[in-house]
Amino acid sequence: MTLSNRKEPELNKNGKIIIHHESEIPKGMTEDEAVEFWETHRMSEELLEDSYIPEDDEDDLPPPRKTSTSTKPINIRFEEDLLERLQHLAAIKSIPYQTLLKQFVTERVYEEEKREKVL
Repeated sequence: MTLSNRKEPELNKNGKIIIHHESEIPKGMTEDEAVEFWETHRMSEELLEDSYIPEDDEDDLPPPRKTSTSTKPINIRFEEDLLERLQHLAAIKSIPYQTLLKQFVTERVYEEEKREKVL
């Protein structure tokens, strides 16, 4: 193809190159390369529609988790050091510290109930 026959890329109103086919998207890009690529390109509406994945059928979903009927907010005081340790552990596990605290209390109550033969 000569330079005079080369088709100029179609641009959207923001000046991004419009991609009409998957083959125009480079394969094996690093995350940084992908960010750089998508800063200057966008998929056409047709390609977006063709790549749409419908949501799963509800029949394929697992049953909902059982939840308690209600929760009750409480206030509790901790020494600052203990609270910091709890928050640090929660950060390692990537969960909110209140959730981790609730897990710890639930586990401990279960262990005590077993020990006291309540269960």
